[in-house]
Amino acid sequence: MTTARGLTSCSASATAAVLLTSLLSAPAFADDPLASWNESPTKRAVVSFVERVTKQGGPDFVPVADRVAAFDNDGTLWSEQPTYVQAAFLIDRVKALAAEHPDWKDKQPFKSVIENGLEGTWTLSTHQVVEIVAATHTGMDVDAFQRIVEDWLTTAEHPRFKKPYTELVYQPMLELLAYLRANGFKTYIVSGGGVEFMRPWAERVYGVPPEQVVGSSVKVRYEEREGKPVLIRLPEVAFIDDRAGKPDGIYRAAGRRPIAAFGNSDGDYELLRWTTAGPGPRLGLIVHHTDADREWAYDRNSHSGRLAKALDEAPARGWLVVDMKNDWKTVFRFQR
Repeated sequence: MTTARGLTSCSASATAAVLLTSLLSAPAFADDPLASWNESPTKRAVVSFVERVTKQGGPDFVPVADRVAAFDNDGTLWSEQPTYVQAAFLIDRVKALAAEHPDWKDKQPFKSVIENGLEGTWTLSTHQVVEIVAATHTGMDVDAFQRIVEDWLTTAEHPRFKKPYTELVYQPMLELLAYLRANGFKTYIVSGGGVEFMRPWAERVYGVPPEQVVGSSVKVRYEEREGKPVLIRLPEVAFIDDRAGKPDGIYRAAGRRPIAAFGNSDGDYELLRWTTAGPGPRLGLIVHHTDADREWAYDRNSHSGRLAKALDEAPARGWLVVDMKNDWKTVFRFQR
């Protein structure tokens, strides 16, 4: 664990949380709701889409009930380099629990993580990752896991920027979330990350309430412990919300096809395809990481957020591609 660096605690007063959520849910700037975006064809296309679908009586008007927008999280709303934030959480969980499991120092896959940290995760198979998640993310009730996540976020910091992870959110995307909500959209997070990992902080950081967060999950079981009813997290996968799972996940949650989808990797390809294949006006947008100075530049060969197929097909499918270096004035709020 690292030292706290000014992150407002998840245990802050309810009043402060409500105020912050209100700010995130309102237009970011009176004159230009997308003030952190450079004036470019990409920004104009986004604004044009919103204006068309909200123009009462216009040919592309979409009723409020159908204005659903789906956002990937890692690499789309916050940074996913040098690894996914939940992977950093997993590494810290292994190290924190190692003293209770002395056999881990000689047992794979735990041995690799204990000895090599991030580098030790690159060679892990999906089965090994699931094994670590089962050992570090389950066995407790859902409320206890939420407290573990909240406590970690108050102390963990990003290795490059030395900031809390919840400050590594993209200011232009916060503005876009607020802009869409101000125009009657219901915004969902649709992520391959754990839904129980995201829900404790998504409303405070993004203005997206827990019921609009869709992610991968483990099974839970109702029990009574010490006379109290609890939901216990089990070491069994319930749902993987990645690739083809994303259209499934958002449909289960929203009951309708989104009219706008936002992603950054091939893990979002199916979500983009399903969203933009529907009738009427549609918007698909890919965040392309091209700014090595303010963030990272990566796509085809990245451990996290590999982007190849979706990028290649974007022009033919009419998907917008945000060039982070050229389309955004600001990446992170603290860089202003």
